Amino acid sequence: MTILRLALRNLTRRRVRRALIALAFFLWLVAVLAPSGAGAAFPRIHVLHVDGAIVPVTAGYLVDGIEEAEFAGADAVVIVLNTPGGLLSSTEDIVNKILDAKVPVVVYVYRWAGSAGTFITVAAHVAAMSPGSRIGAASPVSIGTEGAESEVMKKKITEDTAAWIRAIAEQRGRNVEAAEAAVVEATSYTDNEALELGLIDLRADNLAELMVKLEGKQVTLGDGRVVELKTEGYTIIDVEMSAIERFLEAISNPNIAYILLSVAMAGIFLELANPGSILPGVVGVLSLLLAFYSLAMLQAHYVGIILIVLAFVMFVTEVFIASHGMLTVGGITSLTIGSLILFSRGAPAFRLHINPWVVGIVVGGVTAFFVFAVAAVVRAHRRPATTGREGLVGQVAVAQTPLDPKGTVMAEGERWVATAEGERVEPGEEVVITKVEGLKLWVSKRK
Repeated sequence: MTILRLALRNLTRRRVRRALIALAFFLWLVAVLAPSGAGAAFPRIHVLHVDGAIVPVTAGYLVDGIEEAEFAGADAVVIVLNTPGGLLSSTEDIVNKILDAKVPVVVYVYRWAGSAGTFITVAAHVAAMSPGSRIGAASPVSIGTEGAESEVMKKKITEDTAAWIRAIAEQRGRNVEAAEAAVVEATSYTDNEALELGLIDLRADNLAELMVKLEGKQVTLGDGRVVELKTEGYTIIDVEMSAIERFLEAISNPNIAYILLSVAMAGIFLELANPGSILPGVVGVLSLLLAFYSLAMLQAHYVGIILIVLAFVMFVTEVFIASHGMLTVGGITSLTIGSLILFSRGAPAFRLHINPWVVGIVVGGVTAFFVFAVAAVVRAHRRPATTGREGLVGQVAVAQTPLDPKGTVMAEGERWVATAEGERVEPGEEVVITKVEGLKLWVSKRK
């Protein structure tokens, strides 16, 4: 009986273990095979933040963010936007990704959607603005662009850009005339005006209110599916830029790129003027590499870069050639013109520009720096030598033998053959060196 009882007990334990294992496997299988929509009771909203110019780094961040949301099965993507504009190529990448997106994309303008930002907002499945924000002015005039293109070329570029925003507005069912006016007439709209004209879909004080107003809205995705937004009980997932992306975005600023180029030229000049200093050279080379990356990303005008480099070449040449200030004047002129046309390429609606105050400060600072630096180097080159034989002139020596007129003197710890000018000099008397010829000194008695 005891043996039978033990056998039944072991059998029961094995059945319990098998049942637990089967239950665990079933629960795992349900979790793996459950569709992403099963979590609809807790919608996941991915939030991306843009606060600055639309440049390649920004485009990469937004495109990757939308793709990540698609892969993760997010219920929507919200782009919190504040931008003065940006580059055409970067704007095209973002707009195309939004139009083809397989997840609803909401653009929320919380300060400014200027120029390129207008296209991105109009392309969104749902466009929203915060109180006090503005949108439009998609054809700004950048510094130094006057006369850069012919009137015919400007008209072609404007018409092409206008046709593009009309196509986007038509696809999203927005006010085509208002969108076109932002390009052709550089019109800007407040949040209330944009809502009344049908350029956006709604206004919201903050993200929380935006989520409430998005509930139940229907949108058509890039693959043709019609999706109803569910935002009740939402969960916000902030997708921030990586540290590298933030750094690249920081240097992809036209003002920063311009300053980096100026610092690079100044550092290289100091290294050439004082070989072996090392630190100015290292700073100059690193700044130059970062500036070239930034300028390439921002599609800077090569003529502007050449003129800025030429300005620094003129400043350096001033050290070795007596141009009576002509090279310095030419350098200042070249630097100023180069600064003004540095970012004059591309369509007017998608141009970056340097802050006029930055141009003035850099040109003034660089000019002052090189004027003082060149003057110091010139003075150093013209200063009489204070070492070697030439440095002996004016020094005091002591007669070792009678100088009548020839004899020997002790100067700078060395014995020299000397010839006295004027009266005889007795041993031990001090004399002043007046001239050096080879290994002979000319001296006179010290008064």
